[in-house]
Amino acid sequence: MSGITIHRLSVLRHLHNIRHVGKSSIQCTATSYRHYSNGAGETDLVVIGSGPGGYVAAIKAAQLGLKTVCIEKNATLGGTCLNVGCIPSKALLNNSHYFHMAQSDFKNRGIDVGEVSLNLPNMMAQKEGAVKALTSGIDYLFKQNKVTRIDGHGKITGPNEVAVLHPDGKIKDVVKTKNILLATGSEVTPLPGIDVDEETVVSSTGALSLKKVPKEMVLIGAGVIGLELGSVWQRLGANVVAVEFLSHVGGLGIDMEIAKNFQRILKKQGMKFKMDTKVTGAERTADGIQVNVESVKSGKSEQLNCDTLLVCVGRRPFTDNLGLEDVGISKDNRGRIPVNSRFATSVPSIFAIGDCIDGPMLAHKAEDEGIICVEGIAGGAVHIDYNCVPSVIYTHPEVAWVGKNEEQLKEEGVKYKIGKFPFSANSRAKTNGM
Repeated sequence: MSGITIHRLSVLRHLHNIRHVGKSSIQCTATSYRHYSNGAGETDLVVIGSGPGGYVAAIKAAQLGLKTVCIEKNATLGGTCLNVGCIPSKALLNNSHYFHMAQSDFKNRGIDVGEVSLNLPNMMAQKEGAVKALTSGIDYLFKQNKVTRIDGHGKITGPNEVAVLHPDGKIKDVVKTKNILLATGSEVTPLPGIDVDEETVVSSTGALSLKKVPKEMVLIGAGVIGLELGSVWQRLGANVVAVEFLSHVGGLGIDMEIAKNFQRILKKQGMKFKMDTKVTGAERTADGIQVNVESVKSGKSEQLNCDTLLVCVGRRPFTDNLGLEDVGISKDNRGRIPVNSRFATSVPSIFAIGDCIDGPMLAHKAEDEGIICVEGIAGGAVHIDYNCVPSVIYTHPEVAWVGKNEEQLKEEGVKYKIGKFPFSANSRAKTNGM
């Protein structure tokens, strides 16, 4: 391929980022063979974890004829994404946008509704209803596809054996299996020196269930999670300040031109930013929380006061107490499980997908890996192109990208062309008042 064409669409108020990477013809030959171990267990596959990667993999495996067991330590299926991540955050993003529209934009569209007030308990109830419906739906799909669900913490005790533990660590069951698939996901990365109580100092989990709208909210991190949840509470009435170590918003992977325009839009919406700034500590005071920050460039210190502090500095793989070391599986320096192109670990009968392996921590990425992995276990070909995995920030406007950005192509010395089209010249955008 001689070059790559980048198409960038953006406007000052509403922008989307679209990348088009030139096609290349790829041919491959796959030999059908089964990756079964010599284990004598009755179960073909044990999946540890029922998040997007785990439950999709379990259902697909059952559809392929494998006798499948899924072990989940939480009371409901769906993992972080459905319970305290993607789904509840999208419910609040959608409903807070409606509130903002009714409060400040309806009148410009010829809609008079009188005084608009927030009923936060009802908004939270709608969110919980969506979560319950979707997690119950997975339970239904398990039953329909004959996936056996076992409650408890799954721990590998041999290449073909998984123990199911009670919360107190005692063994409640042992499952013999031919293959094991780790889909244990990730957990919130803590910030040293700042204790999260999920009430005033919160992670993304606590930020989804606040009892009242904060007057002043500080975000530690202006990545995807921080911008989405910050947008929710800013629309509902909070004064939001985002503290970001990097020089741009949106986290890693975002195009720099898009990031610049995106930040400008969020500023117009009322969000404030302190870029190139690190948090050195936080302490509770009589008036709330004092956050100590320091400029990365000048070293100048400053104090920010708030009543809610959201710690959103990323997530880390959940790979502790899985029994990996007992079967000879080592983790990398970031706690991830190394796998080969078929998602197999150093133990041929044990596989891993999703947030606990290398790559972006995205639900749809885990789902694709789950399907492809079990197809490989059942004898099919295995191939995934990570260059085609999209990333999205569900703010308003939404920002999305797929493939390599301009900065990455420059670094790699790849020739490229940029195409831009402003939505201000798009008829549908104009009729929608964008």
